[in-house]
Amino acid sequence: DSPNLSDTLIFYSYNQENKSLTQVSIPRDLWVPSLRDKINTAYHYGEEASPGGGLKLAEASVLEVLGQPVNYTAIINFNLFRQVIDLVGGIDVEVNPGFTDKEFPIPGRENAFPLESRYETLTFPEGQNHFDGQTALKYVRSRHSLGDQGTDFARSVRQQKVISALKDKILISNFFTSTTA
Repeated sequence: DSPNLSDTLIFYSYNQENKSLTQVSIPRDLWVPSLRDKINTAYHYGEEASPGGGLKLAEASVLEVLGQPVNYTAIINFNLFRQVIDLVGGIDVEVNPGFTDKEFPIPGRENAFPLESRYETLTFPEGQNHFDGQTALKYVRSRHSLGDQGTDFARSVRQQKVISALKDKILISNFFTSTTA
């Protein structure tokens, strides 16, 4: 929905010896010296330089800041994110702590007046929550809660929780062999 800016960057590393997967959320405002800009702009600048070059520049930027090569890359837009979660019948996420975001932007209302009409209030109660695709997207994108839940670090934790819940739904619940998914 933005001009090719990466909303989320997560690096995965798989340890083949102990069969463990590690997720590292990369703060989107992380400075990349060679870009002289934030890491979330790498895809944009790569596409500007050469159509199809966005992934290459984003991967090179991750290598620069983490010192780890990127072997595989996935681009997931907001629509695909919602569709995948809806396809599996939603996901269950343990929300801890609960929070309220009183300034979640409403698409298409960016220039509306009065200013309050640009936003909706979201509340995610503490405990087990079942999210459809739209609600999961709002949960991972929320950034205007008061306190710690309004930080990019809390947002990164929420993103990892949703990805883990989706993985669990697909791999652990016999999704592919179930006829009621």
